[in-house]
Amino acid sequence: MPPRIRSALSAVLLALSCLLVPFGALAAWAAYGLADTGRYVTTMAPLAADPNVREAVADTVGDGILRAVDRHLDVRPAGGSVRPFVRDAVRSFTQTEAFRLAWDTGNRVTHDAVMRALRDEEDDEAAGRAVTVDFAPVTDQVKRQLTRDHVPIAARIPVEHTAVSVLPASELASFRKGFHVLEVAGFWLPVAAVAFAATGIALAVHRRRAVAATALGTALGGGVLALAVAVGRSLTLADLPADVPHPAVGAVYDALTGTLRTAAWLLLGLGLTVALTAWLTRRLRLTRRTRPSAPPVSPPPPSPSQTPTRAQA
Repeated sequence: MPPRIRSALSAVLLALSCLLVPFGALAAWAAYGLADTGRYVTTMAPLAADPNVREAVADTVGDGILRAVDRHLDVRPAGGSVRPFVRDAVRSFTQTEAFRLAWDTGNRVTHDAVMRALRDEEDDEAAGRAVTVDFAPVTDQVKRQLTRDHVPIAARIPVEHTAVSVLPASELASFRKGFHVLEVAGFWLPVAAVAFAATGIALAVHRRRAVAATALGTALGGGVLALAVAVGRSLTLADLPADVPHPAVGAVYDALTGTLRTAAWLLLGLGLTVALTAWLTRRLRLTRRTRPSAPPVSPPPPSPSQTPTRAQA
């Protein structure tokens, strides 16, 4: 193959490889990081101790209890006096080991339900239902604590199965298609990126330059991915309604994208390291080639005492 064609084909393959790096990392993170229930629960577990998340849970559960009281009990004049007790009881519950266990269990059950809904295409009955979370166990724990504290009407608080939708039924079909695309892309995009890079370097006329270019492209892809994660956080928080706690959502976003940010910085650091190594080795090689050689050493001229005269000859 002529050198020009090899160089052009190598450049195309290396450009495709560098272009696929951020998309492959993103797809692999979504398909294998978020879709694994064990990893998801482990990622979300530290949030049970996050003050912003605890405050959001306390507000949500407390408001749900007070709404249930207003609907089922004729205690509207006493609602204002009960509200501080309810909020304090919920906040106290979020600091217990029972809450952390309930948090992990709720995340596991919710994630399992979402994954079953996304993967089970033959379950028509489940396809028509939204995936929801039930806060009744938390409400029951708060009710027991209020009863122990002798709060008025605590024993009469109804424990309702309040379903909070996490995956609407109307959007389930589109989410399912998108998830299947992610599963395929999460495997094949990284494989294609590695295959294109290896083939492009093998075809390159100057392989050292090809390695350096691939490394710089990988570093650029890692930087773009890190920037995309940061921009995605800003857009996510900006699109939230005013009544949604932004700090809690930000904490959840940071926890879920922690692995993706680490992968982005690893790509950036690895790419720069390989590119710098290739450049340094090339410079050392050129320096050795251009270093002037020492002139040959001529033997010293003989001394006059060693030079034979005509008489001696």
